[in-house]
Amino acid sequence: MEIKAIEFPYIKRRDNLPEPKEKEKPVGLWSIIKDNIGKDLSGVCLPVYFNEPLSSLQKCFEDLEYSYLVDRALEWGKQGNDLMRILNVAAFAVSGYASTEGRQCKPFNPLLGETYEADYPDKGLRFFSEKVSHHPMIVACHCEGRGWKFWADSNLKGKFWGRSIQLDPVGIITLQFEDGETFQWSKVTTSIYNIIIGKIYCDHYGTMRIKGSGNYSCKLKFKEQSIIDRNPHQVHGFVQDNRTGEKVAVLLGKWDEAMYYVMGDPTTKPKGYDPMTEAVLLWERDKSVTKTRYNLTPFAISLNELTSGLKEKLPPTDSRLRPDQRHLENGEYELANAEKLRLEQLQRQARKLQDRGWQPRWFHKDEDGCYRYTGGYWEAREKHNWDGIPDIFGQPCDIPVSVVEE
Repeated sequence: MEIKAIEFPYIKRRDNLPEPKEKEKPVGLWSIIKDNIGKDLSGVCLPVYFNEPLSSLQKCFEDLEYSYLVDRALEWGKQGNDLMRILNVAAFAVSGYASTEGRQCKPFNPLLGETYEADYPDKGLRFFSEKVSHHPMIVACHCEGRGWKFWADSNLKGKFWGRSIQLDPVGIITLQFEDGETFQWSKVTTSIYNIIIGKIYCDHYGTMRIKGSGNYSCKLKFKEQSIIDRNPHQVHGFVQDNRTGEKVAVLLGKWDEAMYYVMGDPTTKPKGYDPMTEAVLLWERDKSVTKTRYNLTPFAISLNELTSGLKEKLPPTDSRLRPDQRHLENGEYELANAEKLRLEQLQRQARKLQDRGWQPRWFHKDEDGCYRYTGGYWEAREKHNWDGIPDIFGQPCDIPVSVVEE
């Protein structure tokens, strides 16, 4: 299906990170986390060398890189084809994992009240996120597209198991179309392997259930990669009719490559049937990806950029203004680490603020315990009215602080 082109203001975006100003210093991870086996890693402070120059708020927006799939789903629904709508929604839910391939560094943990905005008129959407809780660490986001809305809150529970880190997501993702149809799902488990010795890699595994309020729902199985697996990253599942319980379509593919569909009930196919003989492409990962620092995709490279005139419009809480993250992007590692240590000292006061009744500025918790956008951010931005918004990043420090291994 072709989506009608809409004219939009052209925003030139960069296609690479700045050249690093310093040579990166390797730091032994084992000496830092060896005493945390089996524990939650959310409270473990790591040197800046283990970070990539993005925050968890910006990582949330990476899930919307292939938002054209949602635009397609909207159009299929308008034509009365609810089955093609959920197939595209399912492909969209899988596509958010593609950018994790080859990424070995963790995003920055946002400060309490830290925010991030993304206005991408070429994609027909604008996105906003805020760190709404420090303990537990929860990030909430809200995105508005052409005829749809997307919102979520996420809390990753991470544990270190000696040679791997397991990340279990807590939270619900909601996608709502203008006609009222809603889809909800949760993310699957992510594990990062060989963090001490060997080549680091990540895998996503578990069951994802996409519950639709209309005629169809979907179940996807992310297969866990084994040591001898020659065909990793597989995803397969089916679409089910909510009225009859009948399986009406099959989904298959890989989370880092592409997703396909085949119409019909898979149980009615003859023995030895290969679904790929009839498979139709739903989504394919952007193949223009080239090797970059931190293995960031071209889309991810644009997320922390201060495009022309943007800095003057941002609130003082935006991730792009975070000094340690900016220094890391510029390859100023000593300054980046100094700033990270300073901000972590400030962050230790955040729990006291939360205990005293601190509330998020742009989100509220609903009766189901989910964080919903209250509105007003883009209106305040238009008026450049950031009254009452604190400078959470404070004064940058001038003296680099070296990493001390204990």
